[in-house]
Amino acid sequence: MQIVQTSVQNRTPAYDVNMLDLLSDILTNLSMRGTIYFRTSFTKPWGVAVPKYENVARFHFAHRGSCLVRVEGVGEPVDLAQGDLVIIPHGAPHALYCGHTPERTIMPLDTVLQVSGFTGSGVLVHGGDEPQSETQLICGHFSFDPHARHILLERLPPVIHIRNYGESAGRWMEATLRMIGEESGGQKMGGDLIALKMSETIFAQAIRTFIEGSDAREWGLGAFADRNLSRALDAFHKAPADSWTVGTLARAAGMSRTSFAVQFQKAMDMTPIDYVTRWRMEIAKTVLLSPGSSLTDAAESAGYASDSAFARTFRKETGMSPAEFRKAEMSGSSQT
Repeated sequence: MQIVQTSVQNRTPAYDVNMLDLLSDILTNLSMRGTIYFRTSFTKPWGVAVPKYENVARFHFAHRGSCLVRVEGVGEPVDLAQGDLVIIPHGAPHALYCGHTPERTIMPLDTVLQVSGFTGSGVLVHGGDEPQSETQLICGHFSFDPHARHILLERLPPVIHIRNYGESAGRWMEATLRMIGEESGGQKMGGDLIALKMSETIFAQAIRTFIEGSDAREWGLGAFADRNLSRALDAFHKAPADSWTVGTLARAAGMSRTSFAVQFQKAMDMTPIDYVTRWRMEIAKTVLLSPGSSLTDAAESAGYASDSAFARTFRKETGMSPAEFRKAEMSGSSQT
């Protein structure tokens, strides 16, 4: 598998300024929540194996020092230098280590937490007796609603490595990362909450950085980076229940119908209407799980005037009827 490495130095954005609105809408509807699970003080030799987690994207920011990050299924480890950010979008198992005999130094995360006496607050201190080799990491994850889906997340590569992230993403991001480092696990009131909320901006900025790069098209996400195609996506996300056709999307993009359809298919490996339908079904899922909502409410939110037409499309996309989906989700929620 390929590691996507991105540098954000001296880049002129290729996408429309409304791209952030589009990205924000997607992440908001996926119910993204940031979590800082530890800030570290690791000294050589050290190594931590992080297990797989469902419906999360892991991140590690090198606040001070460096380390290697080996992700399951990826050939070469990431060399995470000071100021770098790595995101594991699909929550795959991975190891963080200093490079010293990893077969002997890498320990399961639960073991490291137990040995170090880490209680969930403050700094996770672990490793050997070389204090001059300290590595400070800010580690966390972004969780998503278990039933929510979007191709933007599904098609992200297994690893995204952004070099010099804190410095070259701009002064505001550098200041954000520095404040997260100071607030997370600190003693000031409200520090952890401040760090959590700020961490959510990191993911949005990192995804935007990836989309700006040359790899987005390779992973079937080229429309998000294209100035014209992204206009159509932005217009759709602002009013998903409107009567969208290839023609109306093309007009929003400022393109001919044929040119828009061909370029969208090439950039996304799907038709424009396939994209529209998939996102409408995600909106409908949210409505179906809302207390007191009806089938008609879900249908109208997804742009369907007919309950039966909506139900047919919903079954085709999800493999179950709206009623079956709601029953399955409610049953699962009551058992947790």
